[in-house]
Amino acid sequence: MKAYVASLVNSVVLIGFGLWGYLGSETPSKTALIPVVFGALILFLYKRIKKEDKIGSHIAVLLTLLILGGLVKPLTAAIGHGDGMAIMRVSVMLLTTVVALAAFIKSFTAVRRARKLAEQK
Repeated sequence: MKAYVASLVNSVVLIGFGLWGYLGSETPSKTALIPVVFGALILFLYKRIKKEDKIGSHIAVLLTLLILGGLVKPLTAAIGHGDGMAIMRVSVMLLTTVVALAAFIKSFTAVRRARKLAEQK
């Protein structure tokens, strides 16, 4: 999967599922909006990622890595409360985040290989 596609899917999932968690709660917490903010920021960088802009892609990777770490605590809390729907929501957000991060890493290594090959010629 291309990095820009994985990033787009991840941002849409973070926004959608984050809003679902916030709006669907009887006692919503503002911290449920953190994935929404990160998703919106990553979505804002979409054009730069698609153009393989180095700075935009690296900022998106940093945001993706930060949200990956930030989703661990909500998952453990959901598991502790036995809230199956919250476990599913956070797990899907984590999954798409890991896939996006893997796609970025694959993309970066491919670019590095291409540069090395070009230098050798």
